[in-house]
Amino acid sequence: MADWPYSTAAWQRLRQAKLAAVPLCEPCERLGRVTPAQHVDHVKAINAGGDPFPPLEGLMSMCPGCHSVKTNAVDRKGGSGIRFKGVGLDGLPIDPDHPFVAEGYTPSNP
Repeated sequence: MADWPYSTAAWQRLRQAKLAAVPLCEPCERLGRVTPAQHVDHVKAINAGGDPFPPLEGLMSMCPGCHSVKTNAVDRKGGSGIRFKGVGLDGLPIDPDHPFVAEGYTPSNP
């Protein structure tokens, strides 16, 4: 893990605020699983132009497994680009960038 911004007191406060606000893994919740979050991930990676200290909506609470999958798929060169595989309890893909979701489909708006 890179030192900056993760070694700063500002990041530690932001991380704790996110985990306090959303203590469960967000991708796991979409799959109907209840898993405590231990990691906080930037929705848009810093090296892709993301804000190092974004508002809480720019962060995602994650379990170690989901965090690893997302990092390898999206943040590393040669990744698949698919953040999260699977469908939620509503039958929609859990990846918010999936074209089906990004175009605004909902069960009530086909």
